[in-house]
Amino acid sequence: MRLSFPSRYACLAACLTFSLASLPFLATHAWLWPLTLIGTLLSLVGLNDLRQRQHAVRRNYPILGNLRYLIETIRPEIRQYLLEGDDDKLPFSRAQRSLVYARAKNESAEKAFGTLNDVYRPGFEFISHSMLPVNTPDPASFRIAIGGPQCRQPYSASIFNISAMSFGALSANAIGALNKGASLGRFAHDTGEGSISPYHREHGGDLIWEIGSGYFGCRDAHGRFNPQRFAEQARDPQVKMIEIKLSQGAKPGHGGILPGHKVSAEIAATRGVAPGEDCISPAAHSAFSTPVGLLEFVAQLRELSGGKPVGFKFCLGHPWEFMGIAKAMLATQIVPDFIVVDGKEGGTGAAPREFSDNIGVPMREGLMFVHNTLVGLNLRHKVRIGAAGKIVSAFDIAGVLALGADWVNSARGFMFAIGCIQSQSCHTNQCPTGVATQDPLRQRALVVPDKAERVFSFHRNTLHALAEMLAAAGLEHPSELKPKHLVRRVSASEIRLFSQLHVFLKPGELLSGSIDSEFYARMWRMARSDSFAPQLQDAPVAPANAVRRKQTTPA
Repeated sequence: MRLSFPSRYACLAACLTFSLASLPFLATHAWLWPLTLIGTLLSLVGLNDLRQRQHAVRRNYPILGNLRYLIETIRPEIRQYLLEGDDDKLPFSRAQRSLVYARAKNESAEKAFGTLNDVYRPGFEFISHSMLPVNTPDPASFRIAIGGPQCRQPYSASIFNISAMSFGALSANAIGALNKGASLGRFAHDTGEGSISPYHREHGGDLIWEIGSGYFGCRDAHGRFNPQRFAEQARDPQVKMIEIKLSQGAKPGHGGILPGHKVSAEIAATRGVAPGEDCISPAAHSAFSTPVGLLEFVAQLRELSGGKPVGFKFCLGHPWEFMGIAKAMLATQIVPDFIVVDGKEGGTGAAPREFSDNIGVPMREGLMFVHNTLVGLNLRHKVRIGAAGKIVSAFDIAGVLALGADWVNSARGFMFAIGCIQSQSCHTNQCPTGVATQDPLRQRALVVPDKAERVFSFHRNTLHALAEMLAAAGLEHPSELKPKHLVRRVSASEIRLFSQLHVFLKPGELLSGSIDSEFYARMWRMARSDSFAPQLQDAPVAPANAVRRKQTTPA
């Protein structure tokens, strides 16, 4: 790029000269035809580079300047296949993806010659094992009942399920493969906020119907909630639970985005929107605007669905807002059957970069805050907690369960199982594996029966690995995992149990008024059941450090 003025046109000049000079010899030298054709095409490219006004590099360096854009286009593939290290998490490492691929294909996930992890690096985590391991428990028993005292149709759920991904964000074949895999393995498939499509119904897998702020599948002509349309779908036996989406990890505080080029006539019919137009959910719900209103909406959906479990999903933001919901539970005596905590590290679709990178609380801190709040109010036994956010391995599951979750959801893990290669082109409609596209030819490459078996195998083999880890720790069921079973290295010379690292409130502590944690005490004072706004006598505080303050009395 530092060539002298005449030299930067050398490539164009050479192509033009060769093309013109070879013309007289084409009749007698047939081998010149392909070379002349190439030279002519490159000359046309170079002349167009000089004429165009959008790219200064191409205008200054005709022909050669195009190499910059070519290399930039294939940069992700070059990095992924040639330069990426096994543990570079972008956002998932090669080692994580390889583990999912192996388990989905029923291949051995074992490794030789010891761990590649630096076990003396701060942040390294592990499960402590027992001197008296037990027999490996049956992974088929790793289920929990979801449905509190106000629920008439509780659901027996697997502790490992498919997280919310909409038809539209994913292709018809991807949805079909996920649902058939869920049917084979008897675990749940969250619809995402894009409503229930024919591909969710085709194979009969258990569904968690997610209701977002766009009320897709249960909206009126103005985009507001329609009780009659909701009841028609919610009472279908295939729908096992109803999940109100307040926010999601990829873009908390931002409505869902489905670009218009992905809104086919079929997707438009499923969602109840116009085809070919950007499908954007409002950031907030129109059916309620206060904590009490949210819980009244929960009760309404529970009644309309015939008494099925109803809960909500959110990524924790202002901590006093969730405590406001908790205060509303006490005031109204309406308790959701479950809460799903989504971490800011989650996300499968399009999102503004600043939202993905810089908004929302990570899953572990959000999970602990929700768990502690419910424990402190003596409500934890009535509400099940699910968690989602970069969960692909048995250890990922164990770590989340030990911090208070009852079950986990995985989105990208199951995407890998059906062939996702992390090309990060989900929003372009040009997914190379047919997972996240509405292009009929591209999604045709994804063969539903084959990928469904991989979904089933990934789920089964991951839970089998979890069962082996539990047995080594002397435990017989995932519900027995506690903070004392997991350990983190905090420095080169010190390790601590999770029970020593984190705050864990005692049962009823928030009700008693004698709260050891100043952070939780302050958030409780700020919370209001009649509004998401804080009480004015306290200024907002950031949750990150306070949520993870050292625990003086191990849980």
